[in-house]
Amino acid sequence: MGDLHQLDAEEDKPDTQECILLGSKGTKLKGRQSKSMLLEARRVVIFDGVGHEETSGVLIRVGLVLIQVLATRIQKLCDRVASSTLLDDRRNAVRALKSLSKKYRLEVGIQAMEHLIHVLQTDRSDSEIIGYALDTLYNVIANDDEEEVDDGEEENSTRQSDDLGSQFTEIFIKQQENVTLLLSLLEEFDFHVRWPGVKLLTSLLKQLGPQVQQIILVSPMGVSRLMDLLADSREVIRNDGVLLLQALTRSNGAIQKIVAFENAFERLLDIITEEGNSDGGIVVEDCLILLQNLLKNNNSNQNFFKEGSYIQRMKPWFEVGDENSGWSAQKVTNLHLMLQLVRVLVSPNNPPGATSSCQKAMFQCGLLQQLCTILMATGVPADILTETINTVSEVIRGSQINQDYFATVNAPSSPPRPAIVVLLMSMVNERQPFVLRCAVLYCFQCFLYKNQKGQAEIVSTLLPSTIDATGISVSAGQLLCGGLFSTDSLSNWCAAVALAHALQENATQKEQLLRVQLATSMGNPPVSLLQQCTNILSQGDKIDRRGSKIQTRVGLLMLLCTWLSNCPIAVTHFLHNSANVPFLTGQIAENLGEEEQLVQGLCALLLGISIYFNDNSLENYVKEKLKQLIEKRIGKENFIEKLGFISKHELYSRASQKPQPNFPSPECMIFDHEFTKLVKELEGVITKAIYKSSEEDQKEEEVKKTLEQHDSIVSHYKNMIREQDLQLDELKQQVSTLKCQNEQLQTAVTQQVSQIQQHKDQYNLLKVQLGKESQHQSSYSDGTQVNGIQPEEIGRLQEEIEELKSNRELLQSQLSEKDSLIENLKASKTSSETNEQYSAITSVGDSEEVAELKQELATLKSQLNSQSAEITSLQTEKQELLQKTEAYASPVLISEESETTAAKTTDVEGRLSALLQETKELKREVQALSAEKAAIEEQLASSNCTIAILHNEKKKLEGEMKDSKKEQDDLFMLLADQDQKILFLKKKLKEAGHPAEEEDELESVGQPDDDEDEEDVEQQDHS
Repeated sequence: MGDLHQLDAEEDKPDTQECILLGSKGTKLKGRQSKSMLLEARRVVIFDGVGHEETSGVLIRVGLVLIQVLATRIQKLCDRVASSTLLDDRRNAVRALKSLSKKYRLEVGIQAMEHLIHVLQTDRSDSEIIGYALDTLYNVIANDDEEEVDDGEEENSTRQSDDLGSQFTEIFIKQQENVTLLLSLLEEFDFHVRWPGVKLLTSLLKQLGPQVQQIILVSPMGVSRLMDLLADSREVIRNDGVLLLQALTRSNGAIQKIVAFENAFERLLDIITEEGNSDGGIVVEDCLILLQNLLKNNNSNQNFFKEGSYIQRMKPWFEVGDENSGWSAQKVTNLHLMLQLVRVLVSPNNPPGATSSCQKAMFQCGLLQQLCTILMATGVPADILTETINTVSEVIRGSQINQDYFATVNAPSSPPRPAIVVLLMSMVNERQPFVLRCAVLYCFQCFLYKNQKGQAEIVSTLLPSTIDATGISVSAGQLLCGGLFSTDSLSNWCAAVALAHALQENATQKEQLLRVQLATSMGNPPVSLLQQCTNILSQGDKIDRRGSKIQTRVGLLMLLCTWLSNCPIAVTHFLHNSANVPFLTGQIAENLGEEEQLVQGLCALLLGISIYFNDNSLENYVKEKLKQLIEKRIGKENFIEKLGFISKHELYSRASQKPQPNFPSPECMIFDHEFTKLVKELEGVITKAIYKSSEEDQKEEEVKKTLEQHDSIVSHYKNMIREQDLQLDELKQQVSTLKCQNEQLQTAVTQQVSQIQQHKDQYNLLKVQLGKESQHQSSYSDGTQVNGIQPEEIGRLQEEIEELKSNRELLQSQLSEKDSLIENLKASKTSSETNEQYSAITSVGDSEEVAELKQELATLKSQLNSQSAEITSLQTEKQELLQKTEAYASPVLISEESETTAAKTTDVEGRLSALLQETKELKREVQALSAEKAAIEEQLASSNCTIAILHNEKKKLEGEMKDSKKEQDDLFMLLADQDQKILFLKKKLKEAGHPAEEEDELESVGQPDDDEDEEDVEQQDHS
């Protein structure tokens, strides 16, 4: 045990022990006990005057002794960890290994790693020894060496340290159970276990990320255990957990999805809010980096982020105010990462649908408005302003709502200026930083992308009718023209590209821009913008410009190519100037240096566009003559070779990768992204057009005409189909309404059937109850009452039934008369179709008569309804009488009169059933009358159609009117007879009586009977 205590005492000494070595003259030589010094002792020579060879030999011998001592000491500690039975001994040994592991990674890692892993497996009950073991493994594997190293040895030591960490990591993860064991240890809440475990796993991911990610991915609940670190109340563990998740989610889409669906967005946004948003510290930066890892190039997580309404929670990040102070370095970093996170959601590389929905959400929640506030604020750092411009650019790109809003944003100046004008002023100002000018150009391009309304507004500022004559306010068009003709080549290029985007895929604005006139100098006539561009192009290097030599010409050629493509009118204007074609052919035919090859290629493209989109309206510059000119002066092969210089240029492929103009220097700013698309589209068709003969051109023109005709036919049929679709939609709506009505009627019928069935069941139940009571009960001694029903009431019911029968017969007779009248009207209407005047008169009479018949049918229907209501009231009276029978039945049984009572009850029930049957028949008759009414309405509709047809034949019948006067007189006589018949029928209808008055009489008759019943009941109660 004494040796153990001595070793413990040695282990507790400071780690930075110094060895004192003596030189040849007794000078003290100090050096740190580090592995590097001991291993490199053979090459170290200490110059202390003389005897440097002896000093080197001493160092070698001392180094070897120290290595042997160190190896022996580590071996003893490992033996104690492996063989000691007492937990305290093993704990002290592991603690000693921890103290040695920082300086002697190689020795401790080689000898102790296996024993430390065994400690993690067997001693989980003791958190202290587990913490020491995890710290030791972290020191061995991690590469964060804190020792001071000379500048000459820094690179070599860093490389050796990285290799050492990777080798130990590979040894550790060779057994996948070790990583699983480490994940299980992270579930321990003890700080001394959890924190070292988080650091160790982070170091493993930094060394061999993909391999460790795959092990964690297949481990059960592996990612879920790590997500619990974000909910830890101890900030140290939570912050290191964020760093761990950063390394875990790097370049692994599967783990990114799992982390996102484990509610990572909610927790990270909560942490950012707690830390103060953009004013927070480095923790906010780490959370933002993790959010970028989860969202970048991951469409599933982006969609989940949008649907979870997390975009709305980003708005407070950008509430930075308008103060001129408070922009610390950490705040700038945080805000820069926040802006990049917004750009990740609306990147042009994302699917269009996802980008559009995110743009819409950002506008609705006010995030775009907040970004525009930062854009127009004062005191914002230059890099934040540049990144804000790029962010706003991608938020509005291709979104009509966002573009319209951005067009309304004004700068806080006096007078207020549109934000677009302020940004363009920065773009054409050569004093502004290059990256800022690129950002403004990108913003302008995004504003015009798929925005024909914005393109029209920009072009309109160049037209004569909209230019401000006072010159007080500067428009966007004036700024673009100023930049286009300035002496700064970069401003020329930016203005040309910006103006080309105002014409992109918009033939209307290309034609409108031909109207723009420029005043060159006093006394000279104005020149069109197209002519001025070609004039500057032809001057070449004669004008002294700042910047690249070819940048101005490249920008103008790109503008002209975009302007003339798909616009034959612009091509005609361009060819109308006789100097343009000779200039282009001369430029293409010359043998110039490599710098001018790009200009030659663009000139070839412009000449090819003039051929391909030529409508042959100018005799001197038809397609065939231009191709002959190329063949004579340039040669077709040479022309195609020069055309290929564009796509072969080294900067062409870089510009075609993404829309944002991101260039390292102004000299590299040559190609525009949209222009590369145009070159790719036109290069092949121009090559084919050059090699085509005149006959092929004629055939192509014929094919174009045929296609145009075909397109017109197709458009015609499309319009027809569209109209038919509208009609179908209307019919479908009508069908749906009819279905709804049908369903409602069916439900009503079902309800009525169920109600009838309930009435039947109640009636049968009452019948059974009356049958049972008739066997055990007797009637009252007064023979004038049978089961509570007075003979007077029975007589009254019979009289009412007879009246109903008579009314029904009367209605049937009236209906038959109406039917005959309708038949006569039909016959008279058929005969009236030979004459227009007669048809008009008869139609008017028929319509009036049919209207009267409708009113009469409605009256009859109301009478039937009132009669059915009377029958219902009779049924209710019957039920009340039966209830009276049950309520006032006497408990005294008189066996002699029971048979008579039962017989009378059966008689009343029979009469009531007859009444029900008659009621059903009356309902059927009402339905028949309704059907007849519908038939009459159909006949009326058909008669109206006939009237319309006869009206169309009015002109034909006018010639026959003289011959048909006699027939008209006869027809008038028939009409007079019909009028007499109608009057006679109306009198009969009036003589049919007034049902409402009869109903009142019946009710007045029924009331005394009810009073008598109540008096009889009171007398029975008294008795």
